[in-house]
Amino acid sequence: MKYAFIKRYRSQFAIIRMCEALGVSESGYYAWRERPPSRRDQEDAGLLEKIREIHQRYRQACGSDKTWRLLKADGVACGRHRVARLRRSYGIEAIRMKRFRGSYAARNSEPAADNVLNRHFSTRKPDEVWVTDTTFIPTRQGTLFLAVVIDLYARQVVGWAMGASNNKQLVCDALNMAVAHRQPTAGLLHHSDRGSTYTSSQYKELLIEHGMVMSMSRVGNCHDNAVAESFFANLKNELTFHHDFKTRREARSAIFDYIEIFYNRKRPHQTLNYASPVEYETMRTVA
Repeated sequence: MKYAFIKRYRSQFAIIRMCEALGVSESGYYAWRERPPSRRDQEDAGLLEKIREIHQRYRQACGSDKTWRLLKADGVACGRHRVARLRRSYGIEAIRMKRFRGSYAARNSEPAADNVLNRHFSTRKPDEVWVTDTTFIPTRQGTLFLAVVIDLYARQVVGWAMGASNNKQLVCDALNMAVAHRQPTAGLLHHSDRGSTYTSSQYKELLIEHGMVMSMSRVGNCHDNAVAESFFANLKNELTFHHDFKTRREARSAIFDYIEIFYNRKRPHQTLNYASPVEYETMRTVA
């Protein structure tokens, strides 16, 4: 693979310098270039194309292990280490996650609920527990705020809303979408942070109207709402950190596509045995 490395970077670095650094002869490199590709080389070239296709299909979010599992799901017979070797040799890397940083919940005087969820992020069936949170996305026009509601069973975003203000209406709209979409029965556990929008009387009344049980994170502890925080980390690393949105409308369109087309229906999750949220829920419901 040393020769392949030299060939890949020959436009950036002098061939003779790379040969010296890698401990191979320049004549050996040129002889390798003239040699017809072996059967193994041809197979590697075909596999590399499939690896690159998955890399783009899943927004450069997959590491070697997840790529290998997706290739297997597509019916491609290959070894885990071979996939890792090809990715490493051709500089195919997953987008690196930025450091986990929780969202800030504004102080408020409204009473909050106990942490009933207590970091129990696994459920036995859909619509037993929903978690919700808000974040912001910068655009040249101004900040766009996003509120989401996630069903813990399959990590599916079941409700969302976007707007120019982080207010009570934003979080109510997200919850109303989730209710309209899922029609949950009374007794669903609803978990959020202690932000003023979630402790507001308007939002509490909406929860009571739909028979939901309130649960809230402890003060200053973002890990109590880790699933929602993780979703926002993925959204930002796989989409918003790499885009300079000119308008809120442009950002809204991209985020809609990310949630409804990519995240819910295509993005594989390790906790779901590498299925997407919709795939996982469909498979388990049918079974």
